[in-house]
Amino acid sequence: MTPTEPHDPRIPALTRRPGKIIAVHLAYASRADQRGRRPAHPSYFFKPASSLALTGASIERPHGTELLAFEGEIALIIGEPARRVGADRAWDHVAAVTAANDFGLYDLRANDKGSNVRSKGGDGYTPIGPALLDAREVDPAGLRLRTWVNGDLVQDDTTAGLIFSLPQMVADLSQHFTLETGDVILTGTPAGSSVVVPGDRVEVEVSAGDASTGRLETTVVQGTHAFDASLGSLPAVDDTQRAEAWGSREAAGLPAPEPAALSPELRDKLRQIPVAGLSAQLRKRGLNNVTIDGVRPMHPGTKLVGTARTLRFVPGREDLFAARGGGYNAQKRAFDSVGEGEVIVIEARGETGSGTLGDILALRAQARGAAGIVTDGGVRDYDAVAEIGLPVFSRGAHPAVLGRRHVPWDVDVAIGCGGTTIEPGDIIVGDGDGVIVIPPALAEEVADAALAQEEEDAWVAAQVKAGHPVDGLFPMNAEWRARYDAERGER
Repeated sequence: MTPTEPHDPRIPALTRRPGKIIAVHLAYASRADQRGRRPAHPSYFFKPASSLALTGASIERPHGTELLAFEGEIALIIGEPARRVGADRAWDHVAAVTAANDFGLYDLRANDKGSNVRSKGGDGYTPIGPALLDAREVDPAGLRLRTWVNGDLVQDDTTAGLIFSLPQMVADLSQHFTLETGDVILTGTPAGSSVVVPGDRVEVEVSAGDASTGRLETTVVQGTHAFDASLGSLPAVDDTQRAEAWGSREAAGLPAPEPAALSPELRDKLRQIPVAGLSAQLRKRGLNNVTIDGVRPMHPGTKLVGTARTLRFVPGREDLFAARGGGYNAQKRAFDSVGEGEVIVIEARGETGSGTLGDILALRAQARGAAGIVTDGGVRDYDAVAEIGLPVFSRGAHPAVLGRRHVPWDVDVAIGCGGTTIEPGDIIVGDGDGVIVIPPALAEEVADAALAQEEEDAWVAAQVKAGHPVDGLFPMNAEWRARYDAERGER
């Protein structure tokens, strides 16, 4: 089979300018496993036709950004229009297959809510080509995709590794709208996508047996134009975005996450211990400023145990809220990424003049398996949040939205909440007395000591109930201590 050369020199590998470019979010098992989530169904986003580029072209990394990432992909070009076709006939509507690179700027991703309009829609962000493979002569389950960066092979997978087959994607899209002649479908990237910097050369090739599209080549250059804060949100990155853009924390040069300090056994111990008992043990070890003051549980009898995921708000300022408050902001990222058994702790500076979360975000935290939420600010939709049943500690109710007093600023950083400092990974325990923060390195020691103290206090309470005076018993003098030790030894 001989690859078909492009007909239109302006747009490689296409016979006409496409009306639509549709891209799939997650499609390869290797990429989904790398991200830690495997979708049940494909999901999509659009890219503008103006993002198309020739092989051999350059792509600008915008001024003031750091996370421009490549994604080698297989592109499908629609031949005969498709509307409500089944998966068994969908491939008949694909005219050609070629290589593509779905570049994305992670610095803008958080503000795009998954639409990727700005993060993946820039000029030159969809190189495609250089040659076509006739779809009638290839097996859609037998295509190979490879990507090189500066000559090093970094992606190598086949369509056998797709979660959703190529015909399924075509059929699924056709049930929502007409796929027209010349439309392009970008079918997802396998594991290996990462960040490139000015000077890097990226090449993508799609092959079927001996037939090949040839290598689609793109060179990264440094842009000089800065984004204007008066027009829209500015680029912003955090360690979560860095890890996802590079492919891992290690590749991004970030330290490995600390091993879990809260084992199931330790969690069970802490559930048995009142916060007052933990406070006493921490005080004995010189830690007095470990309580999150002023917060109360929504429900009497609530017990909260988990590790901290932190969310920081800064005081409201209209220009900053315009830049950082909309879109997929820090607040939404925190609630979308909280893990099972974790507690979202919010720095609201004790400001109660607005809500810091509402029922939708509380539902999201519950769905993610969060252990609870602590905020030294207000809660909006208070009754609805209470009905959800998730442990929530706050300073009370307020009907106003977040932007009245706060700008969502950052996640997974050290914060101040209720007069104390909380770091990501600190252990949070709450009950009717309030909420306390336990350094992970002390947690096992403090829990064991508090359990022993609880046992002792229960014994003392039994003696008082039996009629003994507290003098000499609470705290125990030598005589009472000897009696207690003897009875405990007998048990």
